Amino acid sequence: MGTPVTERMLRSILPALAAALLAPLPQAAHAQGWETGGQRSFLQKEIADRASKELRPFYAARRFQPLWLNEFGRPSGAAAMLMHHLRTAQFDGLEPDRLRFERVARLVDKARRGDEEDIAKAEIALSTAFAGYVRGMRAADRSGMIYESAALAPVVPTVRSVLDTAAKTASLEDYVAEMRWMHPLYAPMREAMEDRRFSESQRRQIWTNLARIRAIPAIPQGRHVLVDTASATLWMYEDGRPVDSMRVVVGKPELQTPTMAGFIRYAIVNPYWNVPADLVQNTIAANVLARGVGYLKNGGYQVFADWREGAPPLDPHNVNWTAVREGRAKVHVRQLPGGSNFMGKVKFEFPNAQGIYLHDTPDKHLLREDARQFSSGCVRLEDAARMHRWLMGQPLPTRLRGDAEQTVPLPEMVPIYITYLTAMPQGQQIVFHDDPYGRDGLQLAAVDGARADRP
Repeated sequence: MGTPVTERMLRSILPALAAALLAPLPQAAHAQGWETGGQRSFLQKEIADRASKELRPFYAARRFQPLWLNEFGRPSGAAAMLMHHLRTAQFDGLEPDRLRFERVARLVDKARRGDEEDIAKAEIALSTAFAGYVRGMRAADRSGMIYESAALAPVVPTVRSVLDTAAKTASLEDYVAEMRWMHPLYAPMREAMEDRRFSESQRRQIWTNLARIRAIPAIPQGRHVLVDTASATLWMYEDGRPVDSMRVVVGKPELQTPTMAGFIRYAIVNPYWNVPADLVQNTIAANVLARGVGYLKNGGYQVFADWREGAPPLDPHNVNWTAVREGRAKVHVRQLPGGSNFMGKVKFEFPNAQGIYLHDTPDKHLLREDARQFSSGCVRLEDAARMHRWLMGQPLPTRLRGDAEQTVPLPEMVPIYITYLTAMPQGQQIVFHDDPYGRDGLQLAAVDGARADRP
């Protein structure tokens, strides 16, 4: 067998191939023309006759001129790249057979003979396959992503929208090669699936991560935040490109940060820390029993019977801390702003049922660790002031009115996606990380089990 042709190799030869195929035609060949004086060529008439109900509006808008083939039936570089993607669609969680790749390949090959009917059939088949391919990828399994709103999930576009977007790009070949209908992390990872330098084990790891990236929309314009819990890193994106990053601390393996998406809506400056119930039972109560109620005063903690607004604090001397520690009684505890407050100077809320948010932290030493899975689920920021500047467009206030927390809405909501990537592109390389939550193993075991069950 010959050397496998990778997507990178294809891209290196496609410009020359496309130039040769689309070289100026002999004068006689132009006699038919595309459309002159309102007259359609025979090829345009064939495309008009064969376009389905879904495709016809797209082709009508372009006067039934082909998108993928020239008038001699020769495929463009974009068509060749699309064919390659279709042939290897299993990397995208799709079946090439369901996209009718073999049929499309036969029609494209037959169209090279130059017969207008064959060219029209191949043109329509390529557009149909492309629309099905893009829609299939965008409708793929969300890989456990929890969306606060359906507006955060990848949108499955209409057939017309798929083709209109592709046709309006400056370079259709680049658009298809870089799979710009997906998040920017996707295409480099997908290309790595065909790189023989990676072992089978590494390729399986890349494959699991491709599924996770498919749960994140492309977001070509505006801002969004991406948090990867495997590497414990956060990126700030603008118009589809990362513009800044920082280290973060995320949930420990027994209290994992979930894979989720939300809208960052506001900052809370000088925040209280409402201590989670499990920490009240297992940490606060244990420390009070060991050190006395002075532990609460020294740490700036207040105790309440509930979270009603204006509820008076309880005298901690009157609380049965043994019952709290054993789970037989409950109290609510919060830490006052300032000083050693666990939230630091600011937190950023994207309201969700899981109780996850971004926040500052006084425990900066944890951010120097290589593996940073230490929190109870929330995301602690390396530089909350820098995050505030990017989100709010102004510095984090250094002097505040009183000691009460202040809620400051963002100028506009910013989407945040928390994912889990044990393999991801970094420059021209694919970087592999540990699997601290064991999710790769579970995902691959489920796939292997499903295959084993097939007749």
